[in-house]
Amino acid sequence: MNDSNIPFHYVCTRDEAIELSKKFDEFWVSNCGCRETGNGCERSRIDVCLFFKEYKEGSGSNFHKVQKEFLEELFKEAEEKHLVTRPFRDSEDMTKTAGICFCCDDCCEYLKTQNDLCDKGTLIEKTDLNKCTDCELCVAVCYFKARKMEDNKLVIEQDNCYGCGLCIDVCAVDCIKMVQRL
Repeated sequence: MNDSNIPFHYVCTRDEAIELSKKFDEFWVSNCGCRETGNGCERSRIDVCLFFKEYKEGSGSNFHKVQKEFLEELFKEAEEKHLVTRPFRDSEDMTKTAGICFCCDDCCEYLKTQNDLCDKGTLIEKTDLNKCTDCELCVAVCYFKARKMEDNKLVIEQDNCYGCGLCIDVCAVDCIKMVQRL
């Protein structure tokens, strides 16, 4: 497969994104281009585009270097505000990851339209439906529409699961885990 066939973004869990960021010593952020060019974002802060190398500019304005402590804040914001971690590849070498976008359903063009290609993560949800209380909390944070309610019961369309793991964050009965995608 040549680089032109590889999607620029892919999805991973927040834990995978944290581990990925540990491989780097320097970090830069910019404002999110979606949040700047759209109507802003009701869900989270604007400076959520993380880079692992210095570029002339990010996807939005205010590109600047940050300390490692900033990452802790950013990942905490991602957990609290239910942001999908979407790493992006280095345009000069698509086999490498250049940074991470933190996306939501309020402003992210991809999640709103899904017009661009995006690789699914290496993990996929596995729900123990016998333990599930059908509370619907996971449905609200599943921006990829893999979870829905039918006749007051949770229904999962695994083909739609991108492996972000947001459903785990809100599950009160701990009946969801992430497993290796086959």
